[in-house]
Amino acid sequence: MFSFLIEGKAQVGFPYCEKFTDNSTQSATVFGGNARIVNGALRLTDAVNEQNGYIYIDIPFSSTYGIKAEFEYFSYGGNGADGIVAFLFDADTPVFNTGGFGGSLGYAQRGNQVGLSRAYLGIGFDEYGNFGTTQEGKIGGFAGIGESLVPNSIVIRGPGNGLSGYNFIVGRKTMEPGNDGLRASDQFPISSGGPGTNRVTDPNLPGYRKVFLDLQPDPFGEGYFLTVKMLVSTEANNPRMVTIFDRPYNFPAPKNLKIGFTASTGGLNNIHEIRNLIVEVSNEDGLSNPEGVDIDDKASCEGQENTYEITPAEATLPNENSSIRCLQFYGSLEDIQAEEGDICSQARCRPENRVLVLPQGTFRASDTGGEFTFFPNTGFTDQTVQVYYTITDNYGKTSSGNYIKLLIKESPEPVSILAQGLDSTIDELRRCEGDPIILRAVGDEVYVKHEWFRDDILIPDSDVSEIQAILPGVYKVIAYNSKSCPTESSVFTLINPPLPSLVISDPVVGCEPGMSLDVREFIPGYDEVSYDYQLETPGGELIENEGMSNISSSGNFLLRIKHKDLDCWSEPIAFEIIIVTQSLQTNFDFEVQGTGVKGDEDGGIFPDDTIQFTDLSPDDVVNWSWDFGDGTGSTDQNPIHIYGKKGVFQIVLTITDELGCVAEFAKELSITKSYRVMFPTGFTPTLEENRFFRPKVRGIAQMEILVFNLWGNMLFRTNDLKTEGWDGKVNGELMPGGNYVYRVKMVTIDGESVEQSGRFLLIR
Repeated sequence: MFSFLIEGKAQVGFPYCEKFTDNSTQSATVFGGNARIVNGALRLTDAVNEQNGYIYIDIPFSSTYGIKAEFEYFSYGGNGADGIVAFLFDADTPVFNTGGFGGSLGYAQRGNQVGLSRAYLGIGFDEYGNFGTTQEGKIGGFAGIGESLVPNSIVIRGPGNGLSGYNFIVGRKTMEPGNDGLRASDQFPISSGGPGTNRVTDPNLPGYRKVFLDLQPDPFGEGYFLTVKMLVSTEANNPRMVTIFDRPYNFPAPKNLKIGFTASTGGLNNIHEIRNLIVEVSNEDGLSNPEGVDIDDKASCEGQENTYEITPAEATLPNENSSIRCLQFYGSLEDIQAEEGDICSQARCRPENRVLVLPQGTFRASDTGGEFTFFPNTGFTDQTVQVYYTITDNYGKTSSGNYIKLLIKESPEPVSILAQGLDSTIDELRRCEGDPIILRAVGDEVYVKHEWFRDDILIPDSDVSEIQAILPGVYKVIAYNSKSCPTESSVFTLINPPLPSLVISDPVVGCEPGMSLDVREFIPGYDEVSYDYQLETPGGELIENEGMSNISSSGNFLLRIKHKDLDCWSEPIAFEIIIVTQSLQTNFDFEVQGTGVKGDEDGGIFPDDTIQFTDLSPDDVVNWSWDFGDGTGSTDQNPIHIYGKKGVFQIVLTITDELGCVAEFAKELSITKSYRVMFPTGFTPTLEENRFFRPKVRGIAQMEILVFNLWGNMLFRTNDLKTEGWDGKVNGELMPGGNYVYRVKMVTIDGESVEQSGRFLLIR
């Protein structure tokens, strides 16, 4: 039993013809590598070493019916390498990639390079002779050859993917006799010529090559019966057909396949080209032509485009999984018959046959399927127009031709949509969700049928002159007159705008006892031009818009919003208004850290003193902001700060409580002194304590101390700022008790010169 007769994708786009004789190709022809069109042929490689190129036809065909292809190939102009492969692969492969190039010809694996993605069959026309060997990791080759080259050979390799498979199936040596060769009269080289030769396109000239590939489903096996024939010329005016393979190919095929071609060069090279490619369904005996129907019961309406469809139910589509691929129009049956022999014209669904312009109007077929339109010209009312058409199915099979007769009728007067209670010029309406409006079709003619649409979808049970529109969308109506001609209205749009977003601070706080609040100030993006706002008080009173500007009571409120032009309010937002009964107060204090010194009355504050600030605010404060008056600040509750300079500084503390209320308090801090000098009135050099005489200083950068007796004799002198002072001795001898005189010269840290003198007592 034949294993391919399963559900499969029909041959969409077949027969597929690609001549490559100009610079344009069909969109399904995918190029890669060095492939390009050159002088009327698809060139896969130049006569340059290490090149590759490929194409594949990005249209799947069902393996149920098999496939056949024919193409000319040209191999010339180089020194003989490597070759061309015609390949088939699984149409469902997610990512396409070619195989290794060089001797693998873009089909099989090449060392660590993977082979063609989900490959099914590769037929290699090998000049250099590596495709039929085990070189570069390929599996199998000609018997007894191993890695030895077999030039001028045609080799079939089987399915594979990645680094697995692509096994050698069979090969034919085209320049040798024997079981795997050809008779002497059939032999020919793969390449048509060496360096300096040109493309041979005439079958009567030596070097011409054309391939005929046929994969017929094998009723006795799991795969196909494979036939490969070639039309070759090795001498003038003697083209001959040579059978290369005629055998089973016993590999189950994927459900759908695609076809492609690849070529490569290696250390040697050739120009590799193909031309005049035709791909068809193989099992032609299993396919039949579709049959159309004569149509003479249709009417058209003057002055407007009329749409019709020939459905698969009306036509006869005999082939499995068949569908209408296209319609083609002709002026006569003779025009159809003139094209019957051109399979590529039928396969392409020629664009010039999709539009037919007649005196009575223009027929235009859709790009796919059986839909077409007719636009009658004016002046042909009550006349009949006749046109001929064919149906081409997705296997490329075409019907023999049928006629269409259309009666041109007078078009109805225009129809428009009128919304109940609105001016006739209004074609757009905003309504609240669920709020209906009556739409009426009006015009200057009696209409016998109506079809209402919303968003281009027919509304069920709408064959009436008016409807109730509730759902938002774009409405239109098609009205038909007594001659069944339609007229379409312009559109009417019903809009249910979404409710605007609404946000408000919660709570809304008034920080002064007895104050009034403007609630609008607490609504971000408040827009009284576009929207209405409604405030509901705790007592149920409703206040709108500017009425919300003077709210003087605390409590739980509700807020709503709506569009200015509509009556539907949003769901309410609950929030609280709090107006405090006692205003927020604050205070603070400061001192030189750990001393209690607050100012000059306590001995003064010096630039390098550490000032401790103490917050005296209420307990519900959550935020403190200190401004020290010198450009710096702090957010600590009880910060410390060193000013480093003299001056009078305004300290400001700003506090925020848990309701967001703010209070502020300010004090001055004076730093008036940059130095201090304190002299003792006496000292006792014979005791452990108070043994030395020297002043206690602060803020002094330089100091010279001189000590004299009462007769003016200098007893001690030093300019060491770190000195312990005078120990009461001169030359190691303790001076007698009594009065002595000091004189001190100093420079403060801010550059002030200070001199001071006085008496002190030496006690023994």
